[in-house]
This record gives sequence, structure tokens and C-alpha cells, in this order.
Amino acid sequence: MAAAVRAPALGAWLDDFFASYYRRRPVNATFTGVHAYDHRLPDLSEDGAGDAVADVETLLARLRTLPPEAHTVVDALDRRLAEGYLRIRRWEFGSRHFHRGNPCEYTGEAVFGVVGLFLRPFAPLEDRFLRAFARMAAIPAFLRQGRANVRRAPAAWVARAIRECDGALAFFGDGIDLLLRDRAGGVTPLERSLVDGAQAAFAEFRDYLAGDLAPRATADYACGGEALALVLREGHCLAESAGTIAAYARDRMEACEAQLHEQAAFGARTWREALAPLADRHPPADAYYPRFAEVWAAARAAADAHGLVTWPDAPIRYGPQPAWARGAAPSLYFLAYRSPAPFDRLPVTDYLVPPVDAAMAPDAQARRLRETNDSVIKLNHVIHHGGLGHHVQNWYAARAASRIGQVAAVDCASRIAMVCGGTMAEGWACYATDLMEEIGFLDPLERYAQVHARLRMAARALVDVRLHEGAITLDDAAAVYRDRVGMTPAAAHAEAVKNSMFPGAALMYLAGTDRLHALRRALSARAGFDLRAFHDRVLAFGSIPVTLIASAMQTAGAGAMTEEAR
Repeated sequence: MAAAVRAPALGAWLDDFFASYYRRRPVNATFTGVHAYDHRLPDLSEDGAGDAVADVETLLARLRTLPPEAHTVVDALDRRLAEGYLRIRRWEFGSRHFHRGNPCEYTGEAVFGVVGLFLRPFAPLEDRFLRAFARMAAIPAFLRQGRANVRRAPAAWVARAIRECDGALAFFGDGIDLLLRDRAGGVTPLERSLVDGAQAAFAEFRDYLAGDLAPRATADYACGGEALALVLREGHCLAESAGTIAAYARDRMEACEAQLHEQAAFGARTWREALAPLADRHPPADAYYPRFAEVWAAARAAADAHGLVTWPDAPIRYGPQPAWARGAAPSLYFLAYRSPAPFDRLPVTDYLVPPVDAAMAPDAQARRLRETNDSVIKLNHVIHHGGLGHHVQNWYAARAASRIGQVAAVDCASRIAMVCGGTMAEGWACYATDLMEEIGFLDPLERYAQVHARLRMAARALVDVRLHEGAITLDDAAAVYRDRVGMTPAAAHAEAVKNSMFPGAALMYLAGTDRLHALRRALSARAGFDLRAFHDRVLAFGSIPVTLIASAMQTAGAGAMTEEAR
């Protein structure tokens, strides 16, 4: 996994950094394709957390004493990003946003510690069952740590954790039984007791959340300006202040709103009315699954024809969400597309499409088809996630020279592996949709919908800053999404809750997208600029902050990612 470096002392330090990372975050390790800890859950006991903080302090102290060495561009990037990760992680261990005050830190890790073992065939099924049973055995103690550590929590986080318990109860009920049907030899009495024990532990934790934690819940969602500044500086490597970002986002929102109002057409009086017909444009039920692959093939052909990028050989297979997951998925952070594990290198990535089948009631089937209409398939499931956006970017990231860049944007139990991967991962995916619009792949109504998508992206950035600085409440944040972005009340609340849990994560879409456009504008003025070569070089850096990519490419010019620079 280690890349060659010119700086052997730094290379050894990075070895220890990653060894600590995977040991302390075993579920993240599974999603990354590091399987030495597949039998474990994190240790968030008082002693375990103390040991993790001691690791952070030791690594930071050692970094300050490394001898002077010749560094490559990538060496310098990895050193900066690893140090930033450690500084943020040190704050997280002292913050009530994570293991000391958020019950979702426990529900998400516990359920996805097991679910994650069945999302892709990285090992024979029997091997994965044995690892899953080991993690099930660890769930009761892990959730007891949650009860010991989380004595007060914000109301919306408690409610989300209760829903995740409901999802876990469904998974450890009918879901695991459906999985076990594929297992030769069935289940032993000991294994059944582990399943039952995991289910009982979630039921007990749910009772604690509803009976003890919910009645004394707080409204303390803000991380504070100092912590947000830390994430911006050390995670996203942004020089701008949070206030500057918020002001920019507000201006972008107003510009998008003006554009939506000015262009409201298609026989509509308002932009909401103009966008409504998108839901009616969907395939019939019997053509639903094939439509994903058809649009994907057309999108790739268009990208190739216009020379947007060197598209890798990275097959993706659109198919229905597995039956074992369907009862649990609506209550969990269950993604249709998860970044392929960079160290598993499986030949095909499965994209788990929201199911539409004959077993669904007719009204539920019609609702799903309207929700997953042609524009959602094209813009979200194909371009943003399964095609030019995340999937292409993830392929390049897995092969990046940067060791941080290989893993930072891997989707884990509730967020990406390291916040520093966010502006590139989400920025590129949104930028990719802009590219497909530029080459004419979107029809007029889809192009209009893109203005609305940019409004939502700017709103995320504004809410992220204002909420975590304590300037607005959670209800205020939801109101922005409901009243100005047009989300349903339920979707607006869910978005605001997600924003509240992960400071600095919502603004990375706008920050990344706009900086990619700015970098392209700057370099396209140079003689010999080639769009495909530009995109290939950007992607080759992996999942690291766009600001650092821009600095490296503008400093080194067209040769920023030559073998010497690597």
C-alpha cells in the first residue's frame, strides 16, 4: 500500500500513522480494504479513547522531530494532511460532537461494522460470516460504552440514533436470516446466540435513548467558531474565514434564486412549478433497471467523444438493493453507491439501485418511479455518482501517489474516512455534472434543474457556517432548505441534522466545485492547454483538498504531476 518516497523517515512515520488509523478505526479499515481488523469494533471506553489520544499526541510529537530530508511534492502533501487529520482528531476526542456526545457514533459503527462485510465480495462468504459473528460478539460491550459516554445529546441526534437502532433491529432480524440462507450449513446455536445478542443490545440501547436520553435532550448543535476554523484550515486547507465563505454562499444563493426566477419557463409561474414535471419523466417499471445502464453508456460515450477525461476500465453494475438490506436501509446511512475499497480492487462495483419490483404496492411503485425519475437517474445516479463523478474520481484516487489521497474520501459508516478528501470528492462530482452540461448532455429542463442544484449547494455552505457558529438554530437551518431550496419539511430537517453532526462537511461541495472551475480558468489561459490532460492531472492527485491541487499545478505548471513531481 505504501508509495515510494524520497523521505524515508517520513515514510516510516506515515506507516505508523496508518497503522494507528486502522487499529483505532477498524470499521473504516474494512471499508478501505484493510481487513486485519474485520473482527473488531472501535474501543471508545475511557481507556480506549485515552490510548487513541495518546497515539495522536505521540505521532504529532514525532513529526516535529523528523530529520531534514528531501521531499517530493506528494511527501509534502501527505505530511501536511496527516498532521491536519491528527489535529482535527484530537479536537474530536474532546468534543461532544462525536463519541462523548453523539449516540450515532455508536449505532452507525456497530451496525455498519457488520453490514459493511456483506456489501461487496472481498472474501468468500463464509470468511465474511466469521468476521461478522466476531463483530456481533463485540456489539453489546460497544453499545454499553455508548451508554457510559453519552449522558446528554441534542434531540435530533438522539432521534436519528433511535432510527438507526430500528434499522439495526431489522437487519439483525429478517435481514441476517436472508443472508444466512446463502450459507452452507446454516447457523450454529452459538452463532444464533451472537445474532440474538446483537439484536438485544440494540433494543436495550434504543430503550436508553428513548427513555433516558430523549427526555433530557439538548439543542446544542454548534461546534463553535474555533472548531469550525480548525476544520477549514487543517482539513480543507482553506485560507478564507468562515465568515467569508458564508458571505460568498449567500451571494451565490441570491444569484441562483434570481436566475431561477428569470428563467422560469416551460409554461410555469414559479421555478418550483417549472421543475415539477421532472417527476413525471420516468421509465416504466419493466424498463427501470435497464435505464441506469443505458444512461451510463450514453454518458460515457459523450464524455469520450468530447475528450473530457481518460476514462478508466472500471465496470459498474447497476442492480437492485439486496433483499437482506431492504428492511433496514431506510433507517440507515445506506448508500446506493459506495466508493470501491481502494485496497480490495474488485473487478466490478455494484451500484445498489432503490428497488422497484412486483412485490411493491402499486402506489409505492409509482412513488419510487417518480422519486427516481430520468433526471435523478442521469444527474445523480449516473453522472454524479456512478460515472464521471465519484466513480471515475475514486478509480484515480485509489491509484494516486498520495497515501492520504488514496483513502481520504472512502465512504465509511457515517462519513468519509478523512475530511480532507471532501472538497475533491464532492467538488469533482458536482463539477462533473457541470462538464456534462457544457457538452450538451442535459436537456433544457435538466439544465434548469442544475441551477436549482447550485442553489442547494450554496445553501449547504451557508447553513454549515451559520449553524456551527451558533448564529442560527437547527430549525432555522431546516427552514433555509424548506423555504428557499424547496425541500420537503422531512428532507429539510434531515439535511440540517446531517449538517449539524459533521462541521465543515456541507460546505465542501461549493468550495470544491468553484475551486476546480477557478483552476481550470487559470490554466486554460496557458499555451497548449488540453482539457483531457488537465482533468487527468487533477484526478491523479487523489482525494486531497482542491486548494492543494491548485497550488501544486499552478506552481509546477503543466508538469505538476510528472514522475519527478510524484
